[in-house]
Amino acid sequence: MDALACSASNLSRLLGGAANATAAAEYICGRFEAVSNKFVDTGYAIDNTYLLFSAYLVFVMQLGFAMLCAGSVRAKNTMNIMLTNVLDAATGGLFYYLFGFAFAFGNPSNGFIGKHFFGLEAFPSPSFDYGYFLYQWAFAIAAAGITSGSIAERTQFVAYLIYSSFLTGLVYPIVSHWFWSSDGWASPTRTDNNLLFGSGVIDFAGSGVVHMVGGIAGLWGALIEGPRIGKFDHNDRPATMRGHSGTLVVLGTFLLWFGWYGFNPGSFVYILKTYGESGSYYGQWSAIGRTAITTTLAGCSAALTTLFGKRLIAGHWNVTDVCNGLLGGFAAITGGCSVVDPWAAIICGFVAAWILIGCNKLAEKFKYDDPLEAAQLHGGCGAWGVIFTGLFAKESYVNEVYPGKPGRPYGLFMGGGGKLLAAHIVQILVITGWVSVTMGTLFWLLNKLKLLRISTDEEMAGMDLTSHGGLAYAYHDDLDSTQKGGFMMA
Repeated sequence: MDALACSASNLSRLLGGAANATAAAEYICGRFEAVSNKFVDTGYAIDNTYLLFSAYLVFVMQLGFAMLCAGSVRAKNTMNIMLTNVLDAATGGLFYYLFGFAFAFGNPSNGFIGKHFFGLEAFPSPSFDYGYFLYQWAFAIAAAGITSGSIAERTQFVAYLIYSSFLTGLVYPIVSHWFWSSDGWASPTRTDNNLLFGSGVIDFAGSGVVHMVGGIAGLWGALIEGPRIGKFDHNDRPATMRGHSGTLVVLGTFLLWFGWYGFNPGSFVYILKTYGESGSYYGQWSAIGRTAITTTLAGCSAALTTLFGKRLIAGHWNVTDVCNGLLGGFAAITGGCSVVDPWAAIICGFVAAWILIGCNKLAEKFKYDDPLEAAQLHGGCGAWGVIFTGLFAKESYVNEVYPGKPGRPYGLFMGGGGKLLAAHIVQILVITGWVSVTMGTLFWLLNKLKLLRISTDEEMAGMDLTSHGGLAYAYHDDLDSTQKGGFMMA
């Protein structure tokens, strides 16, 4: 927010030729500037408070991931998956502080990687305040949390620590630099206006940057590890390995839904911004409200489509499938939530649900085992969200959210040509390639070093007993430690 100016020399002439006119003008201008500076301070305070509140909402998603993961695995692995979610946040916090934020947003830099703000040196700056770091850290650990679901119930604990550090400290930050930093080679906000296909990539809150990165990383981890014992029989038919708590799945889903209102609307970063002349009822606060609506409608559409789609396919109403469908709709709308109409969000969710169902069918065909459907949900639906934005982004919304470049390309189906869609296809290709090379190589090395998968005996007994000191649930109060050690649970 710019401060208002007051000129004592100009004002003194308006006060007439009195002897004290200059002194009076200086006094009035001094008071005026003090009030003006207070408004500037208030503007910064409002925007930073909005961003901090959004960061807190996104962080609540970690609790949602933890509950969803716990409910989706068997009871004998509950402690393990809960601990990995805690450590995603803790490990990610340190590595994003030391390296990640600098690699992502360390401007000025080149188009590939940032090179300033290591360990938050020279913080705060005119570009970033502390709240922005907190917000971006919450995004980084969300990507790591996605990956942990794909490799649940069969992964060594040390592997979680290694991959989480690598993902949040290097792999994810470089992708976010490409598409979100003002210096990124595919960013829509490049300061030199040298934009990819004249538009850059509009991935507003991260269908590609967050969800595809986490999903593809999980895909490689699960592929290299192989399926859980008992997931496929000798005829390659998939067995049902239900999570132990539908209650936790639903609780986690609602917490993620709640947190998504920080994830998507919060990505505006600023709320106190007008579109056009000040004094209007319409401004960035309106776009934030619209973004919350598109987010909601995409999730609702996907949930209902999954409900009836799975009913037709499987013959029953399944709450876990509906929860995953809902989250798939959210993952898909995340990239274009700020630049599409609410009616388009309904289409986004409808298609996302069928993409998730189709990806799950392919997973069964190729004997791919992902306990939380994380790669299918975040990778598949995230990729659809990238394409969806290239098709349905609306011209007026694009110019409001990404101002300063008249004639910027927008959605193909909205009359904006194919340039934005072309940029988004490039995004899908480069994210897939980058994450495959980095995370695929890491998981391959861990597997070669025998640091990735647990032993058969450990997997059959459950990691809670073999690695974490006991079961998550006490079924009999009178069991002593010796009896607990021999307790077997499917």
